[in-house]
Amino acid sequence: MQSIAVLLRAVYTRAVSFLNLLQYPLLLFIRVYWGIQLADTGWGKLHNIGKVTEFFTSLNLPAPHATAVFVGLLEFAGGILLAIGLGSRLVSLAVFINMTVAYWASDREAFLGIFSAPDKFYGADPFIFWFTALLILVFGPGVLALDWFFSRLVNPIESARKQSFGVASGH
Repeated sequence: MQSIAVLLRAVYTRAVSFLNLLQYPLLLFIRVYWGIQLADTGWGKLHNIGKVTEFFTSLNLPAPHATAVFVGLLEFAGGILLAIGLGSRLVSLAVFINMTVAYWASDREAFLGIFSAPDKFYGADPFIFWFTALLILVFGPGVLALDWFFSRLVNPIESARKQSFGVASGH
Protein backbone atom coordinates (compact mmCIF):
# COMPACT_ATOMS: atom_id res chain seq x y z
CA MET A 1 0.00 0.00 0.00
CA GLN A 2 2.83 2.38 0.85
CA SER A 3 4.52 1.66 -2.50
CA ILE A 4 1.34 2.79 -4.29
CA ALA A 5 1.40 6.05 -2.34
CA VAL A 6 5.08 6.56 -3.20
CA LEU A 7 4.36 5.80 -6.86
CA LEU A 8 1.38 8.20 -6.94
CA ARG A 9 3.46 10.93 -5.30
CA ALA A 10 6.25 10.43 -7.85
CA VAL A 11 3.80 10.54 -10.78
CA TYR A 12 2.13 13.63 -9.35
CA THR A 13 5.49 15.37 -8.78
CA ARG A 14 6.58 14.66 -12.35
CA ALA A 15 3.25 15.84 -13.74
CA VAL A 16 3.47 19.08 -11.77
CA SER A 17 7.08 19.61 -12.91
CA PHE A 18 6.03 19.11 -16.53
CA LEU A 19 3.01 21.40 -16.20
CA ASN A 20 5.18 24.08 -14.56
CA LEU A 21 7.28 24.11 -17.74
CA LEU A 22 4.14 25.16 -19.65
CA GLN A 23 3.48 28.28 -17.53
CA TYR A 24 5.75 30.62 -19.46
CA PRO A 25 4.75 29.49 -22.96
CA LEU A 26 1.11 29.87 -21.91
CA LEU A 27 1.73 33.40 -20.60
CA LEU A 28 3.56 34.17 -23.86
CA PHE A 29 0.64 32.89 -25.93
CA ILE A 30 -1.90 34.86 -23.87
CA ARG A 31 0.17 38.06 -24.08
CA VAL A 32 0.90 37.82 -27.80
CA TYR A 33 -2.51 36.65 -28.97
CA TRP A 34 -4.63 38.99 -26.86
CA GLY A 35 -2.09 41.81 -27.09
CA ILE A 36 -2.43 41.75 -30.88
CA GLN A 37 -6.22 41.59 -30.57
CA LEU A 38 -6.20 44.56 -28.18
CA ALA A 39 -3.91 46.55 -30.50
CA ASP A 40 -6.23 45.77 -33.41
CA THR A 41 -9.24 46.95 -31.37
CA GLY A 42 -7.42 50.17 -30.48
CA TRP A 43 -6.43 50.70 -34.11
CA GLY A 44 -10.07 50.29 -35.11
CA LYS A 45 -11.16 52.84 -32.50
CA LEU A 46 -8.56 55.35 -33.70
CA HIS A 47 -9.69 54.94 -37.31
CA ASN A 48 -13.37 55.27 -36.44
CA ILE A 49 -12.98 57.96 -33.81
CA GLY A 50 -16.25 59.67 -34.79
CA LYS A 51 -18.34 56.57 -34.12
CA VAL A 52 -16.44 55.83 -30.91
CA THR A 53 -16.99 59.42 -29.76
CA GLU A 54 -20.73 59.10 -30.50
CA PHE A 55 -20.87 55.85 -28.53
CA PHE A 56 -19.01 57.38 -25.58
CA THR A 57 -21.36 60.37 -25.74
CA SER A 58 -24.35 58.00 -25.53
CA LEU A 59 -22.79 56.50 -22.38
CA ASN A 60 -22.47 60.00 -20.85
CA LEU A 61 -18.72 59.62 -20.46
CA PRO A 62 -16.88 62.87 -19.72
CA ALA A 63 -15.03 64.49 -22.64
CA PRO A 64 -16.15 61.75 -25.05
CA HIS A 65 -13.78 62.68 -27.89
CA ALA A 66 -10.72 62.94 -25.65
CA THR A 67 -11.76 59.74 -23.88
CA ALA A 68 -12.16 57.95 -27.23
CA VAL A 69 -8.69 59.03 -28.34
CA PHE A 70 -7.18 58.04 -24.98
CA VAL A 71 -8.87 54.62 -25.00
CA GLY A 72 -7.89 53.99 -28.62
CA LEU A 73 -4.26 54.90 -27.92
CA LEU A 74 -4.19 52.86 -24.70
CA GLU A 75 -5.56 49.80 -26.46
CA PHE A 76 -3.33 50.18 -29.52
CA ALA A 77 -0.06 50.94 -27.73
CA GLY A 78 -0.92 48.78 -24.72
CA GLY A 79 -1.68 45.81 -26.95
CA ILE A 80 1.68 46.12 -28.68
CA LEU A 81 3.50 46.47 -25.35
CA LEU A 82 1.66 43.44 -23.94
CA ALA A 83 2.52 41.37 -27.00
CA ILE A 84 6.24 42.09 -26.67
CA GLY A 85 6.16 41.95 -22.87
CA LEU A 86 7.42 45.47 -22.15
CA GLY A 87 5.97 47.31 -19.16
CA SER A 88 3.56 44.41 -18.89
CA ARG A 89 2.29 44.90 -15.36
CA LEU A 90 1.82 48.66 -15.71
CA VAL A 91 0.09 48.22 -19.06
CA SER A 92 -2.04 45.41 -17.60
CA LEU A 93 -3.13 47.66 -14.75
CA ALA A 94 -4.14 50.41 -17.19
CA VAL A 95 -6.00 47.95 -19.43
CA PHE A 96 -7.68 46.31 -16.42
CA ILE A 97 -8.93 49.70 -15.20
CA ASN A 98 -10.00 50.64 -18.73
CA MET A 99 -11.96 47.41 -19.17
CA THR A 100 -13.52 47.75 -15.72
CA VAL A 101 -14.75 51.22 -16.75
CA ALA A 102 -15.95 49.76 -20.06
CA TYR A 103 -17.90 47.10 -18.18
CA TRP A 104 -19.37 49.64 -15.78
CA ALA A 105 -20.27 52.20 -18.45
CA SER A 106 -21.56 49.97 -21.23
CA ASP A 107 -22.71 46.74 -19.61
CA ARG A 108 -23.18 47.34 -15.89
CA GLU A 109 -25.73 44.54 -15.59
CA ALA A 110 -23.19 42.00 -16.87
CA PHE A 111 -20.47 43.39 -14.61
CA LEU A 112 -22.67 43.20 -11.53
CA GLY A 113 -23.78 39.71 -12.55
CA ILE A 114 -20.35 38.18 -11.99
CA PHE A 115 -21.85 35.72 -9.47
CA SER A 116 -25.59 35.83 -10.21
CA ALA A 117 -25.35 35.69 -14.02
CA PRO A 118 -21.81 34.56 -14.90
CA ASP A 119 -22.79 33.81 -18.51
CA LYS A 120 -23.59 37.50 -18.99
CA PHE A 121 -20.35 38.48 -17.26
CA TYR A 122 -18.01 36.39 -19.37
CA GLY A 123 -20.11 36.95 -22.49
CA ALA A 124 -19.70 40.75 -22.34
CA ASP A 125 -17.34 42.44 -24.81
CA PRO A 126 -14.77 43.68 -22.26
CA PHE A 127 -14.39 40.30 -20.55
CA ILE A 128 -11.49 38.75 -22.46
CA PHE A 129 -9.30 41.85 -22.29
CA TRP A 130 -10.30 42.39 -18.64
CA PHE A 131 -9.37 38.80 -17.77
CA THR A 132 -6.16 38.83 -19.82
CA ALA A 133 -5.04 42.05 -18.13
CA LEU A 134 -5.85 40.54 -14.73
CA LEU A 135 -3.81 37.40 -15.50
CA ILE A 136 -0.74 39.34 -16.61
CA LEU A 137 -1.11 41.82 -13.75
CA VAL A 138 -1.14 39.01 -11.17
CA PHE A 139 1.24 36.46 -12.73
CA GLY A 140 3.51 38.79 -14.70
CA PRO A 141 4.51 38.33 -18.32
CA GLY A 142 6.74 35.31 -17.74
CA VAL A 143 10.37 34.82 -18.71
CA LEU A 144 9.61 35.01 -22.44
CA ALA A 145 9.14 38.78 -22.28
CA LEU A 146 11.27 41.88 -22.66
CA ASP A 147 10.44 42.79 -19.03
CA TRP A 148 12.25 39.66 -17.85
CA PHE A 149 15.26 40.36 -20.06
CA PHE A 150 15.57 44.01 -19.00
CA SER A 151 15.15 43.15 -15.32
CA ARG A 152 18.19 40.87 -15.65
CA LEU A 153 20.22 43.66 -17.26
CA VAL A 154 19.25 46.26 -14.67
CA ASN A 155 19.72 44.13 -11.57
CA PRO A 156 21.70 40.94 -12.30
CA ILE A 157 22.71 40.41 -8.65
CA GLU A 158 19.10 40.38 -7.41
CA SER A 159 18.16 38.10 -10.32
CA ALA A 160 20.93 35.66 -9.41
CA ARG A 161 19.87 35.71 -5.75
CA LYS A 162 16.26 34.91 -6.65
CA GLN A 163 17.37 32.05 -8.89
CA SER A 164 19.69 30.60 -6.24
CA PHE A 165 16.86 30.59 -3.69
CA GLY A 166 14.42 29.13 -6.20
CA VAL A 167 12.17 32.19 -6.20
CA ALA A 168 10.02 32.23 -9.31
CA SER A 169 9.63 35.64 -10.81
CA GLY A 170 7.45 36.53 -13.76
CA HIS A 171 8.23 40.28 -13.58
